[in-house]
Amino acid sequence: MRYLMLVLTDPALSDAEEGPITIEQWVDETYGAGRAVEGDRLRPAAEAKTVRRRRGEVIVSDGPFAEGYELIGGFDVLEAASPEEAIEIASRHPMASAGVIQLHPAWPLDL
Repeated sequence: MRYLMLVLTDPALSDAEEGPITIEQWVDETYGAGRAVEGDRLRPAAEAKTVRRRRGEVIVSDGPFAEGYELIGGFDVLEAASPEEAIEIASRHPMASAGVIQLHPAWPLDL
């Protein structure tokens, strides 16, 4: 099963602990084992755009797609056999200690 793993900052966290491994080690062990298939950092939220269509009109605004104090800094697409495996992979990411990780199971379209 695929999971979208969102890597978020946590501005409320003033004394972050060091993660169990470095980001380079996490990438090597996760991508090297085929447990992640794609990922990247994101440009700052100030460069993001929000796009909506309302009553036939396209509305574009600056900033992140959602209101909130946590900002998405990156993403990875994980391949995991179970939710527990996805949690284990995410828990080793350095930002699990210094920020927030969100896991969203994919819901494939049946086309």
